Amino acid sequence: MAEGKVHIFDTTLRDGEQVPGCKLNTNEKLELALQLEELGVDIIEAGFPISSPGDFESVSQISKAIKNATVCGLSRAVQKDIEVAAQALKYAVRPRIHTGIGTSDFHIKSKFNSTREDILQRAIQCVKWARNFTDDVEFYAEDAGRTDNDYLAQVIEAVIKAGATVVNIPDTTGYCLPYQYGEKIAYLVNNVSNIDKAIISCHCHNDLGLATANSIAGVISGARQIECTINGLGERAGNTSLEEVVMIIKQHKHLGLHTNINAKQLNPLSRIVSDTMRMPVQPNKAIVGSNAFSHSSGIHQDGFLKDALTYEIINPEEVGADSSKIVLTARSGRSALAYRFQKLGFQFDRNDVDVLYNEFLRVADSKKEVEDGDLQTMGKQHQTNAVVA
Repeated sequence: MAEGKVHIFDTTLRDGEQVPGCKLNTNEKLELALQLEELGVDIIEAGFPISSPGDFESVSQISKAIKNATVCGLSRAVQKDIEVAAQALKYAVRPRIHTGIGTSDFHIKSKFNSTREDILQRAIQCVKWARNFTDDVEFYAEDAGRTDNDYLAQVIEAVIKAGATVVNIPDTTGYCLPYQYGEKIAYLVNNVSNIDKAIISCHCHNDLGLATANSIAGVISGARQIECTINGLGERAGNTSLEEVVMIIKQHKHLGLHTNINAKQLNPLSRIVSDTMRMPVQPNKAIVGSNAFSHSSGIHQDGFLKDALTYEIINPEEVGADSSKIVLTARSGRSALAYRFQKLGFQFDRNDVDVLYNEFLRVADSKKEVEDGDLQTMGKQHQTNAVVA
């Protein structure tokens, strides 16, 4: 593995589909999986095969169709789960079984009514079962974010010894602060003797709005896989947003990290996922929201028109978005108004714009956004008045 390569593990088809109302049929899953492979994701988590016949069929069909990416199936630390996942993945060129168990005391005591020692043995056993079917086994320590670091390190060392090739450290409840999650990954790097034999993976939830920040803190500390979804879809408040972590890594070259993602496909695929899963993208969503490259404040518009870098750190074309937009509102200034008139074909000088600006403000105060039709009416009336005068 290249030192700075961060593997992108997309779970839109599994964790993303768990959003109420986002259920996909097999054909929809297959189409999205092909789009994800085209995007450049390294691993596609295609589903949870034992959960339903439909999910089994989806994982099986995706396994047959995907040629370059690894196809992953989720399971619990249950032998039957793992056997069914292996059966669904039997056609995959690069199959991965993703299995694991909760490791926090909250899960051990409340969910399993068990002990740390019992959970440790179950963790080892599920990896051994999975290794009977594939050499690529990922172990998840559910609720690792709230798991005691000493115990977590003990579990991770044991599952790597049992054959795990990837160890997933989920912040299942989105509880961690970025420095805490980063320190947790660093603790594993420094205290698990065989950590060099596995890739550390970040799987962060967004309950406190920190999924992206935590994932980046994780890779800075040594993780080399991020589990994420298009548009940040996922349980409750969602998962780490694929487009956000990819562009953070791309923008902050000093981190020495990179991915295989074709960024120009981010916006087009965002729209496809939104339409297919019937889940609108919030307008102010980073990278893929409809307002991500819109400017309405006069101060921002003036700076942007002088040099786009004053208020845009990403060129919209770089992520497959439409061109930047100057949105005219009551907060807009003369430079933005002159720019939009010029775009419409009017040749007004500074004095013209000064006169028009007062009329513009009157219209702007009466509606949320001044549109091209309003400007056409204003511009033509001003030209008529100038001729009469």
